[in-house]
Amino acid sequence: MADVRKRIIFRGRVQGVGFRYTAKYLAQSLGLTGWVRNEYDGTVLLEIQGSEYMINKLLVGLNHNQFITIEWMDTEEIPLETEEKSFSVR
Repeated sequence: MADVRKRIIFRGRVQGVGFRYTAKYLAQSLGLTGWVRNEYDGTVLLEIQGSEYMINKLLVGLNHNQFITIEWMDTEEIPLETEEKSFSVR
């Protein structure tokens, strides 16, 4: 299965609840690369790369965190970053 890269904007209770570090833990455990950061408007921006199946597992894991409440997600597929080797919190 070919890798994909997605840019996802999350809205809801996503800042100040461990969202970025949960995303980092899940991404690393699933073998995904990319990064996550808080935005000034209260959203969180995530760029994630790997198999579609593993990205979906990450999204399910984020949705099952008791402190995180995702009310809305905007997802777009973007070009792969072929040199990227890890996941980081920005």
